Parts: sequence; structure tokens; C-alpha cells
Amino acid sequence: MTPSPKQQETTANINNGGTNYILYLSYATIIGLWIATQFTLIPYVIHLLVLVTAILYAACHHSLVLREEAAKAKESGEPSEFVETLRAEDAYQFPLIGSLSLFSLYCAFKFLDKDLVNLLIGVYFCAVGCVAIFATFQNAFTFDKTAKKPFSIKKSIAHPLGAIGIESPLQIDLEFSVLDILLLIGSAVFCGFYFKMKKWYMNNVLGICFCLQGIERFSLGTFKIGAILLIGLFFYDIFWVFGTDVMVSVAKNLDGPIKILFPRGYSPEGKLELSLLGLGDIVIPGFFLALLLRFDAHQANLVGGSQPHASFPKPYFHSSLIGYVLGLGMTMYVMIVFKAAQPALLYLVPACLGSALACAAIRGEIKELFQYSEEQEEEQEADKKKADNN
Repeated sequence: MTPSPKQQETTANINNGGTNYILYLSYATIIGLWIATQFTLIPYVIHLLVLVTAILYAACHHSLVLREEAAKAKESGEPSEFVETLRAEDAYQFPLIGSLSLFSLYCAFKFLDKDLVNLLIGVYFCAVGCVAIFATFQNAFTFDKTAKKPFSIKKSIAHPLGAIGIESPLQIDLEFSVLDILLLIGSAVFCGFYFKMKKWYMNNVLGICFCLQGIERFSLGTFKIGAILLIGLFFYDIFWVFGTDVMVSVAKNLDGPIKILFPRGYSPEGKLELSLLGLGDIVIPGFFLALLLRFDAHQANLVGGSQPHASFPKPYFHSSLIGYVLGLGMTMYVMIVFKAAQPALLYLVPACLGSALACAAIRGEIKELFQYSEEQEEEQEADKKKADNN
């Protein structure tokens, strides 16, 4: 099939190294807001809406590299190590697993020493946060991702844990540069200071990096799986916020980067008051928006490298991003009017799903949207069956 002029233009844009200036603006907005809040109070509703929109735009566009990884996996016949894809059964179980984890934390804070629980969780988040910060800044400062790293470590380590399913000997194959070493040291130092000081602005650095890395590296697989996950978490969020005090209690007691904090003013005693947005209210819809952006790329026959900077029509992504912002704005409005915590997914799920389905209906592409799949194993099995039948 001969590509249309628009598809040829898209391919040429990628191959000629097109630049997505809005992507750079998103990163500049994230950094600029973080710096500005060290010196002045920004209206927290505006701060929240602008920051989250910038995070989603940047993370979703970098998730386009998953299409390249999927293409490589299809060529090699083996699943990619860098792409995590959700299965339908996982989507069904996610609210149950989330509920169990949430209630376990609630019980831990209720029956155990709060400081001890936060200490253990803090150690875990600092370790994971170090990796997230390193990966985020490595991506930002590595301009030629195909360049060979000057240093490498290749070792085979035998160990006695093979009986429990851990591969033995353990193969270590690392390539790294001086920049990687400096970034890793810097990430470790930052997390060390965060662990000791627990400042809100340091919390936000970790939270933003978690959001960026999570959305960039995770695929929902299909629109149907994404809808199952969102609808399940829609009821999960409503139950744990309106039905019990569990969600609010854990959010207030857990002193870790599971939320992004927004200064809203000072109390009469001079203490800084903070509003919060849980990372799940960014990352879960972010998975869905990223899937829609990759569907846009699929519809545009996007090929070639440097896909985050490619110029192509993005009707599904733009409509759902607008829907997300409107849903988040409604969450804030209801929260302020009723002066009570709100389950953000109550508003975000209908906004994201509704806008995507409305876009598909208007464009006459509902069938194409539901048929789009990023499930590597199923695609490879289907290709294998076709080859066997031939």
C-alpha cells in the first residue's frame, strides 16, 4: 500500500529529525514551576493543572519509544525486556490487589509504630527513587542513544539460589559512561538528603520522576484492557474515599513520594499548608492517554526513529488530554466547594473514556480503536499460527 502524502510527510519529519517544541516546553514548565514555588506562592489550582498537564504531555510522548521496542521484539520473535504490558486478567485483579495493599498500609499505621512504618517505606522509596531520578536525567542528557558506552562490565556469578527459580549463574552485562556514574551518584545523594530532610519540594522531584518513568515504560495493551482497568479503579476510588476513611488516612500518614504536593498558603501560626494529588491519579490515566497517543501514531503509519519529536495528527490524545484536564478541574471545584476530599478517578475516568469514545465515534473509527493491540505475545502467537497454516 502506497503511503498517503500526509503519511509520507510524517515519515520525512521523523527521518529529518523534527522537533516537538511543546515537548521541550513541557519540561521547561515542570522545571520552571518547581523553581518558582521555592520563591513565591502560585495559586495551587493553577499550579496543579499546569504541572500535571506538562507531566502527562512529556511522559506520553516519550512512551512512543514503546512502538520502536515492540517493532524490534516482533522482528526478533522475543518479547522486549523494556516493555511491560498489562494483561486483561491483571486489569481485573488490579483493584483487588490495590485494595489489599491500601488496607495493609492502613492497618500498619493503626497497629504499628507510625515512625517505623514510614522509615521502612522511606528506605524503599529512596532506593526506587534513585533509579527513577537516574533514568529520567539520563534520558534528558543522552542525545545519541545509539552511541556505544565507553565502559562495560560482563560477569557470570554462580549462586545457590537456582533451586528457587533465580537464574544461575547470574549474567551481568552493563555498559556505562562517566555521565552515567555522575548521574547515579547525584541521584543517590539527592535521595539521601530527601530521606533525612523530607522536604515537600524534594518529594515532588521524586513524584514527578515516578510519573514520567511509569507512563513512559508501561503499556495497557489494548483499549479494552485500559477501559477495564479504569472502570475497576473508578469503583475502587469511590469506595475507599467515600465509604471509609482508609484512603485519606493513608495519604495523610504515609510520609513518602506517593503524591505531589502543592503549597496553598500559610496557617495563622506561619506553617505552610499543602494540598496533594496522588500519583495514581496521574499515572493511571497517563497509561490510558499514552496508549491513545500510540494509537494516533499507528493510525498515521508513524515509522522511523526519534518518535517523541514526530509531527502527526493526535486527535485521540488531544481530546482525552483535554477531557482529563476538565475532569481534574471538576475534582478541584467540588473539593473546594464541599471542603472534602474527592476520589479524583470519579471524575477522571468518565472524562478520559468518554472523550476517547466520542472522538472515535465522530471519526468513525470505533472498530479500529478496539482492534488496536500492543500485546506482544498474542501478536507473535497469531503470526506463528498464520505461518503454520501457510
